[in-house]
Amino acid sequence: MDIYEYTINLHMHTSYSDGYGSHAEIAAAAQRAGLDAVIVTDHNVWVNGPQGYYGEGDQRVLMMVGEEVHDQTRKPQKNHMLIFGADRGLGPFAKTPQRLIDAANEAGALTFLAHPYDPPAPAFDQDDLSWVSWDVQGYTGIELWNGLSEFKSLLKGKLQAIYYAYNPAAIASGPFPGVLEKWDALLNSGQRVVAVGGSDAHALHVRLGPLRRVLFPYEFHFRAVNTHIFTTDPFTGDVAHDRRLVLDALGKGHAFVGYDLPVSTRGFRFTAQGLAKNALPGDEITVSNGITLQIKLPQRADMELRKDGEIIKTWQNSDIATHITTQPGVYRVEAFVQFFGKRRGWIYSNPIYVR
Repeated sequence: MDIYEYTINLHMHTSYSDGYGSHAEIAAAAQRAGLDAVIVTDHNVWVNGPQGYYGEGDQRVLMMVGEEVHDQTRKPQKNHMLIFGADRGLGPFAKTPQRLIDAANEAGALTFLAHPYDPPAPAFDQDDLSWVSWDVQGYTGIELWNGLSEFKSLLKGKLQAIYYAYNPAAIASGPFPGVLEKWDALLNSGQRVVAVGGSDAHALHVRLGPLRRVLFPYEFHFRAVNTHIFTTDPFTGDVAHDRRLVLDALGKGHAFVGYDLPVSTRGFRFTAQGLAKNALPGDEITVSNGITLQIKLPQRADMELRKDGEIIKTWQNSDIATHITTQPGVYRVEAFVQFFGKRRGWIYSNPIYVR
């Protein structure tokens, strides 16, 4: 079976909400960054019209339009949700998160809890925007790694803001540990929860005294935290067909979160082989006479194999690893690289469910 991999950036904003760029500017930045698709998610507004392919030849990029919905009347604001595939605005359902999820499901859409941990930055009057309604059910997944939330967590004062504004490659280290722990807890409770990574790109125009800076250009974000998807059919250039492939892969968890700035994560594979079936991240496979888990990295790095959230095997400076198991559980992979002077998260796979 042929497997096709596509790189998606799926959380960003335009001037229709609190971003500074247009859909056309986002598409151009995505082309320069080598993305295959983007999903624009303006706050509480679904913009009809920009969806489609932009560019020509090998540099074409598919633009999809989703929405980031939250209750704008709530103080402080909480519970932001990414919605893909509804093809209409779902803002009227924002007041009750469970009703919003239900409405999205009725529309055949996917729902991801955005920036589950989004700490305050008091020095810049930025509130905590974390997800708090953890009793909800029926959602697709969570945004495991949010690039802007991580930057926000580092803003302890003006000096830090200036440093990271001019050294953005020093920001990303990985998902917040608490978000990883929450994801594992949800998975261990029996839920299927798909993890994605988002940039939360705004191309913010900021000033601090005489300094002027764009935090951060779309192209920078598009070269950093992305979601890579796996499909069994290739993109054809037909918008409706390729859009369905993206939504299907995200819905099934046929994906991994990759930090592409140090080195591209394209080419990562995590598979399971049994007697009667092979599995990708997001799939279930039944233990029979043993399951062979295989990991392939695009280059040598450190990696961990986790079962039910706990590390069961590690490899250092390796690009291929194999582990045979007869134990049911939720298996996933983390990989790490040295970049900008420290060890940083590089790859976070969705789990393979061994039953």
